[in-house]
Amino acid sequence: MGFPLSKLHLQQRHFQQKCRWLRRPASVSVICGTAIFALALVSLFSGSLIELELYPQQFLRRPSIFKMEERHAAPINIWKSKAAKFYCGCANRGPHFSPAVRERMSNGYLLIAASGGLNQQRVGITDAVVVARVLNATLVVPELDHHSFWKDNSDFVDIFDVDWFISSLSKDVTIVKRVPDKVMRSMDKPPYTMRVPRKSLPEYYLEEVLPILHRRRVVQLTKFDYRLSNSLEDELQKLRCRVNYHALRFTRPIREMGQMLAKKMRSMSGGRYIAIHLRFEPDMLAFSGCYYGGDKKQREELNEIRKRWATLPDLGPEGELRRGKCPLTPHEVGLMLRGLGFKNDSYIYVASGEVYGGEETLDPLRGLFPNYYTKEMLAGQELRPFMPFSSRLAAIDYIVCDMSDVFVTNNNGNMAKVLAGRRRYMGHKRTIRPNAKRLSSILKGRHEMEPEVLARKIRSCQRGFMGEPDEMKPGRGDFHEFPYSCICKKPKYTNSSTT
Repeated sequence: MGFPLSKLHLQQRHFQQKCRWLRRPASVSVICGTAIFALALVSLFSGSLIELELYPQQFLRRPSIFKMEERHAAPINIWKSKAAKFYCGCANRGPHFSPAVRERMSNGYLLIAASGGLNQQRVGITDAVVVARVLNATLVVPELDHHSFWKDNSDFVDIFDVDWFISSLSKDVTIVKRVPDKVMRSMDKPPYTMRVPRKSLPEYYLEEVLPILHRRRVVQLTKFDYRLSNSLEDELQKLRCRVNYHALRFTRPIREMGQMLAKKMRSMSGGRYIAIHLRFEPDMLAFSGCYYGGDKKQREELNEIRKRWATLPDLGPEGELRRGKCPLTPHEVGLMLRGLGFKNDSYIYVASGEVYGGEETLDPLRGLFPNYYTKEMLAGQELRPFMPFSSRLAAIDYIVCDMSDVFVTNNNGNMAKVLAGRRRYMGHKRTIRPNAKRLSSILKGRHEMEPEVLARKIRSCQRGFMGEPDEMKPGRGDFHEFPYSCICKKPKYTNSSTT
């Protein structure tokens, strides 16, 4: 049954108090300072020296289920994490997570206009469900972006299984396909439209959006991408995971195409393959402010593209490279993989859009990994129905990359983050992101090194960037990339070492 209005207000007031508590910084420095001072006194009077300088993490590091003993000298299994078996995804609702408010008892209808490409919109849809839950609102199936750079007129129903989406979340949030006609006819004014600030706290929605929802009954939130705070209480984070990793299932034609391509890769490779998400489009390179050893013509082309964004700062290419902000070239991705130990007979699937420089840019990667495939090469004419729709093509790439043994990216974009988070949740499947800040200088000086030295340096700098469970730390990065609230140690390992 739905909540009585009085109980609803009490719940929302309680939630606001919890949100304010979440924003209150913990007095870690005070606690640590007191502890260190006390230990120093003990050391002074007992004559024993406590080696705080050698082991500061014992006093300052927050406990985590992902903490593992240091094993920096041990070789890494490049195909599979040895520690993955100790962890599993855990996003079930808790016993005190109340059932969804029924449509007639809700505070009104929430319309969402997502923004950006497929994975940016995926983040927006995930957060929209959580916002509807916070507001005790009925969520209308989100509207996808038809006007962004990708110019794809696909609707939600063309990409995602809408009935599965609604039914699988029915215990969390009430979702409908459209606002009922009788509600629309009863309204004196059209739905109220607003845009909320990026990464807003739940209390912002309760204080700024809920009163309008009460007055107008229907509110539309536009450009809805990354509009909800990264830090939420665990039950809401778990709801994010239920949406992203379970409820957002692609339509049957997309699933079947993606699964068929993954099956072909496994059949040809004899069992395992690497998927590379390669972002090297002209607009992305121009936006980054980086150059790639090209001539004056390249600089002029990229500078001309940069003029599309009037508010972009004037970036120095060398500075961006040193800071690790420049995406690796296809050749550099190949060098990194070979340095890590992947052999040249490994099979790679490349998911990419238009590559700046075309075949000439891709040839060095093909030279390092001749077993190079794309969806166009594998599917042929079967891909034709999907070709006019960039989001559906991206969904196919998403499936093939997700099903791979190793997922590699040359960037830190939306697909890279969303897939990294999913692969952690689904068993910490090997996921490699470049340590670009260190790799750039190593690869720049590769001609002065012996191959063995280069490989050793690459392996060293990539520790901590291989998708291991101990890379998970509460509060690190975007929650969609590091879903720490939704990953647990398996019961039989909770009281044992994870080394």
